[in-house]
Amino acid sequence: MGYSGHGFVVAEAAIVIGMNLVYYADVKESTINPFHLEYLGFEGEDYFRGWEEDFNYVLGIGDNKIRQKLAHLILSKNKEMVNVIHHSASIATMITIGKGNFIARNAAISPLSEIGNFCILNTGSIVEHECVIADAVHIAPGAVLAGNVTVGERTFIGANAVIKQGVKIGKDVIIGAGSVVLKDVDDNSKIYGNPAKI
Repeated sequence: MGYSGHGFVVAEAAIVIGMNLVYYADVKESTINPFHLEYLGFEGEDYFRGWEEDFNYVLGIGDNKIRQKLAHLILSKNKEMVNVIHHSASIATMITIGKGNFIARNAAISPLSEIGNFCILNTGSIVEHECVIADAVHIAPGAVLAGNVTVGERTFIGANAVIKQGVKIGKDVIIGAGSVVLKDVDDNSKIYGNPAKI
């Protein structure tokens, strides 16, 4: 589900770890098809010709709200979503992880962390010990979450942002690239800078 930009990154990682990708779905047929996949049609419920097939689904959509909406649609059809975890990712054994996640090249997750469903832990991101990441979060390349950080649903943490240990970040928050977050962040906030401010 999703076959451009971020979708290409997920597809490449899926192939590297041995998944057999055959089809893609997106709002329109792609003019660029680097993995030579067959187009299944629009990813919405009325136009998608894949629901009758016994497929597993991989989420290749960067937008948190759209990714979560489509994940719920997939689940409503009693279909299975799989995680794509790049083989170079460093993942502790004592973690909890949901379904439909993408963990990219060189990402790291430390012990006792909890990763929800439909999340993106992008290239080189670091989730330290005992972090709790809710559903549909996107942690961009190079971002660092120190220990005991809590992140609410659909939050976006920009590239190379740093979140101080113990900070609680609400739902639907946008944290700008390179920001340093030292204090708790309320739901629906947009913050950036060093130190990060609304």
